[in-house]
Amino acid sequence: MQVIRDDGSLDPRLDPGLPVERVVSLYKAMVRTRVVDDRLQKIQRQGRIAFHVGSLGEEAAIIGAAAALRDQDWIVPCYREVGALLWRGYPLQRYLDHMYGNAGDPARGRQMPSHSFSREHRYLAVSAPIGTQIPHAVGLAMAAKKRGLDECAAVFFGDGATSSNDFHAAMSFAGVYQAPVLFLCRNNGYAISLPASQQCAARSLADKAPGYGIRATRVDGNDALAVWSVVREAVERASDGGGPTFIEMMTYRLGGHSTSDDPRVYRSDAEVESQRRADPLSKLRMHIEQSGAWSPSLDEQWHLDCEAEAREAVERAEAQAPSELSELFTDVYAERPWHLREQEEQALRDRGRKQGAPNE
Repeated sequence: MQVIRDDGSLDPRLDPGLPVERVVSLYKAMVRTRVVDDRLQKIQRQGRIAFHVGSLGEEAAIIGAAAALRDQDWIVPCYREVGALLWRGYPLQRYLDHMYGNAGDPARGRQMPSHSFSREHRYLAVSAPIGTQIPHAVGLAMAAKKRGLDECAAVFFGDGATSSNDFHAAMSFAGVYQAPVLFLCRNNGYAISLPASQQCAARSLADKAPGYGIRATRVDGNDALAVWSVVREAVERASDGGGPTFIEMMTYRLGGHSTSDDPRVYRSDAEVESQRRADPLSKLRMHIEQSGAWSPSLDEQWHLDCEAEAREAVERAEAQAPSELSELFTDVYAERPWHLREQEEQALRDRGRKQGAPNE
């Protein structure tokens, strides 16, 4: 499914009818996500943070889907969905504090960078192993249904996760119990380095869903309006008792899998450049400029505003004190057992000796 045509006009048969102000807000959120992504990529390369997972080229799939969800719906992320978290109003400063693991980090420095969470924003904690979040989303949805709550769970994952055991177990449960869950598959072409064509012999990943009795659809993941439309339809259907939906969002990962990855090893520069023509930001910007709601000068100013915001957030994060060493031992037990108390005392003694050691 594609709503925005190559010339920037909308297909009148598929136009979701969003107010132009809403469409502009989608674009601005996508730009903000990309600017933050670029800043984090650069400071990681400078050794100022340890790790970063970006979403370059996948912003429409993430923001379009997040915008189509309702406030009461849960987001169960993979690790590229920080744009969805920011869309829901999560403070950028809090996210940068998390990336640095400083005293302002909600995880108190105990979680990997790019693995954020927020109960307030109904955004579950990121889990690094592939596919493990998918059964969690089904459990959330089944619990909401059992309690009579009008809530859906939307779980993001990549094409590689569809080859995991957890994916198949989750799909089976969701189909049998008709859980109000949305399976949002970002098919970006690669499971780290493995091409999607070598993962599955079916014509599409969406073809897997009917085997579990689950409705499936395929959408242009670089078209924010198309993504919004199919996700909103799936939410409404799930809310009305229509069960789960699998949505395959066809996109492309323009960057590496993470800052630990060098994609030049497994794909050519020519391939990447050919995919840049379908850049989701360019596609949506063309449309809103044609509508008269956006202009090159507004675009330049918004980029500058986002860059200033990101720069200031980085500066404040770097000015923060690091998380306390003692935080390693909190939030697990109501009363810490003896062996953790001993480990904490030993760690504090070791740190004291290092701080007091003369320079060699």
